[in-house]
This record gives sequence, structure tokens and C-alpha cells, in this order.
Amino acid sequence: MSIIDLPEPVRFEWDAGNINKNKIKHNVDFLEAQQVFLNTPLWAVPDEKHSNEKEKRYNVLGHTDSGKELIISFTIRNEAVRVISARVMNKYERLFYEKVKRNS
Repeated sequence: MSIIDLPEPVRFEWDAGNINKNKIKHNVDFLEAQQVFLNTPLWAVPDEKHSNEKEKRYNVLGHTDSGKELIISFTIRNEAVRVISARVMNKYERLFYEKVKRNS
């Protein structure tokens, strides 16, 4: 369930600094973050607060192959998903995601 269109097929572009930053700060590696985009249910919406005229940002709630529930901030550049930040969902995000799963 998503109100944005992701590029098909989903392709990823990574900033080298963000790969290590997410692993160190949030214990989420780039392969786990990519898995979220390939699993369902997936709930993605525009992030109006962090978007600007140059770049639109989005947030997605989803899960990895092992079931780890993540929230990911990303943008789309050159027809590729560029992950900005990935972390484990907090309590409120998990509750919302449970509703998404029940309704999908």
C-alpha cells in the first residue's frame, strides 16, 4: 500500500557515508533497508516536512526478510531509490504499521 510510485524495477543508489552511518547509529545495514522496498505490505508517503523545491523526500514503513520493522527516509534520484536514513520503528510507528498490515 503506497501513495507514491516507486521506480520499476526498484533500483538503489547509496551515498557511501550513509551506508556506515545507518549501521553505526541505527544498526540497520543497507541490504536490510533495500529488503523493505521488496516486501509487502509497504506503506510510503511524501515527507512534506523534509522536502524542498530541489528534492522531494518520502518515508516508508515496512519489514525486512527477517521481519525487522523499519522506517526509511528516502528520495528518488535518477530513477533510483536513494536511502537517507533507516532505523527500527518506534512504538507508535509499529502500531500504525500493524493497522496497515491488517488492512492490506
